[in-house]
Amino acid sequence: MGPSSVTVAKCSRSLNSHQDSQYASPQFRRMLWRHRTLQIMNPRCNCWDNAPVERRFRSLKTEWIPPLGYKNIEVARQDINNYRFGYHNWKRPHTANYGRAPALAE
Repeated sequence: MGPSSVTVAKCSRSLNSHQDSQYASPQFRRMLWRHRTLQIMNPRCNCWDNAPVERRFRSLKTEWIPPLGYKNIEVARQDINNYRFGYHNWKRPHTANYGRAPALAE
């Protein structure tokens, strides 16, 4: 069994890499296969578009996370969950929704 035969069910983690050539190289893909990591690319080795996720994390980092960070991981986890499940979905205006929050636009 080689890297091309790895299935989602057999992988314990995933990697959404960029489309640069080193991420499509046989050596890199074998290393992922050895570590049971699914590479999120289509069969032609083109990355699937993750722009919406990248945009959401950019908003989280620039609008929400304090400039000096958090005092511990538990405070960070709680505050980021407040952003994800509270502010981002219910209050933050999105231009794609004509200025409405996602939960209110549905």
